[in-house]
Amino acid sequence: MTAALATPEGEAPSLRGGGQVLVVRFARPHAVLSWALLNGGRRRARAVVWRQVRDDELVPGVDPLALLTASLGEESPGETVGLLTSRDVSTFDDVHLASGALSARCVATVGLGNALAAGDEPGPLRSVGTINLLCQLSQPLSESALVEALALAAEARTAALMEARVPSRRSLRVATGTGTDCIVVAAPEGPGGEEYMGKHTRLGSLLGGAVREATARGVRRWLEERGVR
Repeated sequence: MTAALATPEGEAPSLRGGGQVLVVRFARPHAVLSWALLNGGRRRARAVVWRQVRDDELVPGVDPLALLTASLGEESPGETVGLLTSRDVSTFDDVHLASGALSARCVATVGLGNALAAGDEPGPLRSVGTINLLCQLSQPLSESALVEALALAAEARTAALMEARVPSRRSLRVATGTGTDCIVVAAPEGPGGEEYMGKHTRLGSLLGGAVREATARGVRRWLEERGVR
């Protein structure tokens, strides 16, 4: 892997709304797959937005989706994927990796107050903290490759947490994520898409590396802010 020689089409992340809104715009429409609060599922999108929320904003009776939609500004509600987080969105990390004409990018915000391990006992949210990832590829992807990219990104996120030995807040096992994570995978629309996105592929390798590094940086920052080395 090299420093980015080619980058996915889009703008650098920008902060708006008094620093409470993080926006990444694409240079052209992208095929997007996620379980985001706004426009989750398989969508066509031109932007991804993170909305930072405070505890006093999510009081009983407040509609989180309406709160998020009201923060979009000039972004089209029908062509924007939207995420909520309690994490300071100015702490985002933006990692690009490239090999020749192929490249992958991960924009990450990382909060760990709600760190859990897969298989922990279910229960109400005790504390807030979310890992939100945008994974953007330079090439179009087939439908199955888009799904495979989402799985690979989740695996890379979990690897970063396990390497840092972040504990679950519920079981004290090593956390595999948080209880409210979201991952967005985006690839430009167009013919001739990549058919596979596994770890044996060059683009899959780039994606895994970008997600792992962006998540690891966010984990280190979150721990350092709390005096954990």
